[in-house]
Amino acid sequence: MAAIKLRSGTIKHIEAEIYDYHDTLKRIKERREELMSNPPREEGMPSSPTLPSSTVERYATRLTMDRQLQELERVALAVEHVYNLCDDGRKKLIRLKYWTKPQLKSWEGIALDLHISKRQAYRWRDEVVQAVGEQLGWR
Repeated sequence: MAAIKLRSGTIKHIEAEIYDYHDTLKRIKERREELMSNPPREEGMPSSPTLPSSTVERYATRLTMDRQLQELERVALAVEHVYNLCDDGRKKLIRLKYWTKPQLKSWEGIALDLHISKRQAYRWRDEVVQAVGEQLGWR
């Protein structure tokens, strides 16, 4: 099966998601806390046959049904999955290019640190972005 060619806008979006991976993890934690801190409904209110009756069930339902949380987790899991599948060189490229803040190195500097050519660094980047895009089902 041939890889789907990603559009340039999608590539930029995926790169932004990789850059923001650690912020996304923080946002997931914050969103979970938001959902857990607000009571789903007051006790003593009439129950509905479609709603869970216990407080724990209602919280669990809120966590599993929240679309914002689902999307944040989906993106974070895709980035994490691809990162874990990468060899040490590509992992270092991801850390140097996307997760080092402030970013002080150019592609030439990153390639020098990895002992590869600038062109090879671009190829590795393209492979990582493509893999994340495939995990997410984006085109």
